[in-house]
Amino acid sequence: MRMYDLITAKKNGREHTREELEFIVNGFVNGSVPDYQMSAWMMAVCLKGMTDQETAILTDVMAHSGDMVDLSPIQGIKVDKHSTGGVGDKTTLVITPIVAACGVKIAKMSGRGLGHTGGTVDKMESVPGTRTALDQEEFFAQVNKIGISVIGQSGHLAVADKKMYALRDVTATVDCIPLIASSIMSKKLAAGSDAILLDVTCGNGAFMKTVDQAIELAQKMVAIGTHNGRNVAALITDMDTPLGHNIGNSLEVMESMEVLKGRGPADLTEVCYQLAVNMLLLAGLGTEEECRAMAEKAVADGSAFEKCKQMFAAQGGDISVLEDYSRFASARYSREILAEETGYIYSHDTEKIGSASVLLGAGRLTKTDEIDFAAGITLHKKTGDYVEKGQSIATFYADDEALFDSAEKMFKSGLVIKGEKPVEAPLVYARVTKNGVERFY
Repeated sequence: MRMYDLITAKKNGREHTREELEFIVNGFVNGSVPDYQMSAWMMAVCLKGMTDQETAILTDVMAHSGDMVDLSPIQGIKVDKHSTGGVGDKTTLVITPIVAACGVKIAKMSGRGLGHTGGTVDKMESVPGTRTALDQEEFFAQVNKIGISVIGQSGHLAVADKKMYALRDVTATVDCIPLIASSIMSKKLAAGSDAILLDVTCGNGAFMKTVDQAIELAQKMVAIGTHNGRNVAALITDMDTPLGHNIGNSLEVMESMEVLKGRGPADLTEVCYQLAVNMLLLAGLGTEEECRAMAEKAVADGSAFEKCKQMFAAQGGDISVLEDYSRFASARYSREILAEETGYIYSHDTEKIGSASVLLGAGRLTKTDEIDFAAGITLHKKTGDYVEKGQSIATFYADDEALFDSAEKMFKSGLVIKGEKPVEAPLVYARVTKNGVERFY
């Protein structure tokens, strides 16, 4: 078998066999397939596509290129959740304690932020003392004891994906749906949960810009999971506007705790409830109405917030900051961002808002950059809100005043104020399961 022939086969649109995909992926991991041939093959995939079965096999091969986590020592059904990323997307910090408080085991591996999107692990580490690197024995013991643990992804999971993504990033193959789907799902299959809920974001702050693109990606990932024996569903959620009001690590933790205390912003609260309900559905805990009632009760009676505190405490976190936000480290400087005209915020490019927070120090431009946990943005006005000229739209936080000008320029470059109010977008556009697509708009 020669890589040259396999590149030619995909260039001509032929479907690969498992043996061929194992040759390609494992050869790339062990070095027998060089970067330039893998790049050519991935570009052929972008141009010619893959069948659902072919993508499912590719994903399984990628998953088995590293460690496969066996969660069987954890009693009960384990449900995982993955978001394709966004700005102000702190839902994991809310929904995992809700679901755990309802009796479903959460043994979750999350990632760090890169570019304009934030990462759950970074947000958790803004709580002083929190450890996100646990060995397997401690990880399992914690989930068995309190029902929940969220940790950083192991570097040995889906080794092929790490190498393939680094190559995709520099060969214009990042936006290829079969490669996106196999990248995400290879890590989820390797992580070992019984069921997986996917939060596929769409809009100007997401990788998928349109609802149709997001549905296509969701269908591919659901098909992968189903083929590989997992119970998978996906929600298509809006990312044309940041979720909630806070962007930045400790700022987002504070807002997440507000949702768990029953007083969070309406948009973030509703999206979190819908995600939590669908995780409970995957776990088989009842009808949609019964699962909604369970989730709302977990917030109302304080058990979800208590579960969150138990998780942080078990992982070394100072949970006093979750009760008293003034105990978080605060930024040295702040700046109010004022509206330059009167009218409705007609649109505000969410990716530019996220990029502005990165410029303030809340995110990374490269994987080695240090994060300022206190840096970020609080939005006072969002898309659809009316503003007067000179009114504060947002507050910026940073430890260096020199960062404000470039961040403000980035923030305002995506802001459009008009006399007319924009049409309100739904928070959740659709649900995708193995049985099809259910649209909500």
